[in-house]
Amino acid sequence: MKAEKDKKTGKWLIQYRYTDWQGKRRKSTKRGFATKREAEEWLRNFLITQKADFDMKFEDFWKMYCADMETRLREHTMRTKKYIVELKILPYFGNKRVNDITAADIRQWQNELIKMGYSPTYLKTINNQLSAIFNYAVRYYDLKSNPCAKAGSMGKSKAEEMDFWTGEEFRKFIDSVMNKRLSYMAFMTLYWTGMRMGELLALNPKDVDLEKRTISITKSYQRLGKKDVITPPKTPKSKRVITIPEFLAADIKDYMDSLYELQENDRLFPITKYYLEHEMQRGIKESGVKRIRVHDLRHSHASMLIELGFSPLEIANRLGHEKVETTLNTCAHLYPNKQTKLAERLDSEYREDL
Repeated sequence: MKAEKDKKTGKWLIQYRYTDWQGKRRKSTKRGFATKREAEEWLRNFLITQKADFDMKFEDFWKMYCADMETRLREHTMRTKKYIVELKILPYFGNKRVNDITAADIRQWQNELIKMGYSPTYLKTINNQLSAIFNYAVRYYDLKSNPCAKAGSMGKSKAEEMDFWTGEEFRKFIDSVMNKRLSYMAFMTLYWTGMRMGELLALNPKDVDLEKRTISITKSYQRLGKKDVITPPKTPKSKRVITIPEFLAADIKDYMDSLYELQENDRLFPITKYYLEHEMQRGIKESGVKRIRVHDLRHSHASMLIELGFSPLEIANRLGHEKVETTLNTCAHLYPNKQTKLAERLDSEYREDL
């Protein structure tokens, strides 16, 4: 099985035999390689994947997993799975050999993600994707054990009842941070758009269209060690355009005009998560409102939209939730109040007909 020149194209080809998944011996040819070495390296990798030799790299096994599961899962499900694995798992495990990945490695990876401040439900989702790949290896390719099982899970499968501020509570809070313009505008933007903290911190002037009154969400920011890192947003649906009210557009314009020699690729809010958390605690102390997290401003926005009568689908699209179910699960405890009002309306309608 040596590589040779293809007389028709001048490129390299390699002929080979292998045993397919049904145990049958087959012969095939792979063409189009630029060099002999490239052809022989491709064959070595191909034969490893056919045997599912767990000395193979995790990334190669992931490709095998995808090739099989793409025919069995819905396109949307597979797209979401790929997005999570390629963004949160392959950068850490891609070049490791499957046999070498231990429970200790899994725990270290989990700790890194936990430090990034993701929600418990999202952490659980990421962990489930990695565990599913190892379960597949155990079930169909006789990997001895799933290291995720020994490492234990992370996150929670169901969101806890969310904390949020009413409109009156937010007004008291925002008045207490008006003495710092940057803080004021950051919290105003978070509350009135529902965007995530990382999305806010990644914003550039070019993301804001003041004429159309929109903000485009295309990326997310986080601080790792002493390094600023810009990544794609949380999920594919997180890429979205948020419409903003006129008063917020005017505030953002005044804020941008106040920034010295602002360039289109500069960060509008050149601060960190720590800064926002510190400023939030300062505002809470001065205003006397109940203590919530920065992320709960997103919940506060969702609560406001529910009270205004917007549908779960409309809210999910604005928040960048991958599924409407995420919105329903997160905001479920707010809907009983709506159900009570609905029942009262029905009762009133009935009595008017008597």
